Amino acid sequence: MRIAFLDSGIGGITVLNEALKLLPDENYLYFADTLHVPYGTKSMEEVNACVKQSVDRIIKEQVKALVIACNTATSSAITELRSTYRIPIIGMEPAVKPAVEMNRTTGKRVLVFATELTLKQSKYTDLISRVDDQCIVDSMPLPELVEHCEALNFDKKNIQDFFTTKLAAFDLANYGTIVLGCTHFPFYNDILKEMLPEHIQVVDGNAGTVKRLSQVLLGTEDIHLGSSSKIEFMCSNNDPEYIKKMKRSLEILRH
Repeated sequence: MRIAFLDSGIGGITVLNEALKLLPDENYLYFADTLHVPYGTKSMEEVNACVKQSVDRIIKEQVKALVIACNTATSSAITELRSTYRIPIIGMEPAVKPAVEMNRTTGKRVLVFATELTLKQSKYTDLISRVDDQCIVDSMPLPELVEHCEALNFDKKNIQDFFTTKLAAFDLANYGTIVLGCTHFPFYNDILKEMLPEHIQVVDGNAGTVKRLSQVLLGTEDIHLGSSSKIEFMCSNNDPEYIKKMKRSLEILRH
């Protein structure tokens, strides 16, 4: 039995990469819903239908747990998924709470990068109202960054120019933390850190999600103690070139 990861594209590979660090002996299935990428620009109803279709396919692949490695899909579909399927299902949440705690006494603000749909969902707005008692969190949709990532555009100058344009309206001296609220965005962690002022920290929810996955597996006594892990990549349009892209993306992260 293996652990499955679902995203619309390659973004969730950043979460898989964290799992390989914490749970190196597990076997994994990574499924990209390439027929419907990206999720972040769709309606909640469309995302729910896409995710359900993908999970119906994944569930036939002998999986013991499923990580919805996408903030948009989590915020739209996680409740229905957990009521429909019997295996443990772990979702994503933007790391807003730890970011707020990090800045509680500094007087600095928090800026969240995410997709448009994630920022509109009640799961996100409820999170903000629950943890942001000092009203220090600002949000910015970056759907174009998902497109850059899916195109494997990691050209430093091009991406830095993109961030410079997007951040032009913000006085970065006022910010202490940037939250990467989409699993595609950690691909640009190093580029972003290099161009930001030193006082700004960049955080994401990947490590927390994998820690929760580990706790769930320990709770069910379903930790695999093999000698090495195996990873299978699948995509909804069965495109062998996209499977090569997914493997290449993981290599980029692990380099």
